[in-house]
Amino acid sequence: MNLSEFDYELPSDRIGVEPARPRDSARLLHVGAGLADYVVRDLPGLLRAGDLLVVNDTKVIPAQLSAMRGEAKIGITLDRRLDDGSWRVLLRNSKRVRAGDVLVIDPEFSAEVLEVLEGGAAYLRFVADDFYAALARSGALALPPYIARPEGVTERDKADYQTMFAAHEGAVAAPTAGLHFTPELLAALQARGVEIVRVTLHVGAGTFLPVRVEDLSQHVMHAERGFVTQDVADKINATRVAGGRIIPVGTTALRLIESAADDAGVVHPFDAETDIFILPGYRFKVADLLFTNFHLPKSTLLMLVSAFAGIERIRSAYAYAIGAKYRFYSYGDACLLERA
Repeated sequence: MNLSEFDYELPSDRIGVEPARPRDSARLLHVGAGLADYVVRDLPGLLRAGDLLVVNDTKVIPAQLSAMRGEAKIGITLDRRLDDGSWRVLLRNSKRVRAGDVLVIDPEFSAEVLEVLEGGAAYLRFVADDFYAALARSGALALPPYIARPEGVTERDKADYQTMFAAHEGAVAAPTAGLHFTPELLAALQARGVEIVRVTLHVGAGTFLPVRVEDLSQHVMHAERGFVTQDVADKINATRVAGGRIIPVGTTALRLIESAADDAGVVHPFDAETDIFILPGYRFKVADLLFTNFHLPKSTLLMLVSAFAGIERIRSAYAYAIGAKYRFYSYGDACLLERA
């Protein structure tokens, strides 16, 4: 398949630059045999007792840092933490950096360069008494580039760009489908008989990188660290046996449970990196519906939803949503996709 097959034109005024308030007042497009307009707080009425929502409880960290190597200013964007405690990062001004260098972030926070990779990536080992406290002190939120903040990220963004499920620090970007959920919506879902389980996929910096090849068979997907516990795997499997539907909240939750499933669709505990790349033709093993946002042209996430709901159905849905003035991307509106 070719990259150009996943392109579309989006007027700039359709990009959500802040979330709906309250969050569950965002619009919701139901994409099934036809198209139907709702708002997110209508979601319980679109689901059934016995259905299971799978949410991602990763917590966004302030992943952008500014460091000095001598007189040279080096930008650092965290990507993912490795098992040995080091981090894979993306560097700006990386040509000035060599293995063995020390990058000074503040007087009590620095990083040793372990290895510099092609394309501006590197492995760093951070030195701080308390890494996450140092990050909170010196780091900045890495908002997507299409959310313009000329004066810098606001205090409101720090709250807006975090889901109500956020528990485990490690994401560079938010699992944005989860941004639509509120305690009131959760209570309504539970009253409907819809259950919720939590998995963790730490969204990496690679989510911001464009696909750079026309032939998609040549694209190398970025890896992200994910966790599915035994209890959650058991709950998903039991729900499927009982006839309930599995509904990931967001592409991150979907990619993780599909990575954790075997060919028979049985989900197993998972504690590893996944670089699963889902294109049309992929045979879904676990997910029955998908609650997600509207995704960027030529993005791997648009390819994923096209695989899930069907290329033509997604094209029609996106064309309708643009005409109906839905808001797109991270702070935009949502859709509930039936599987093709």
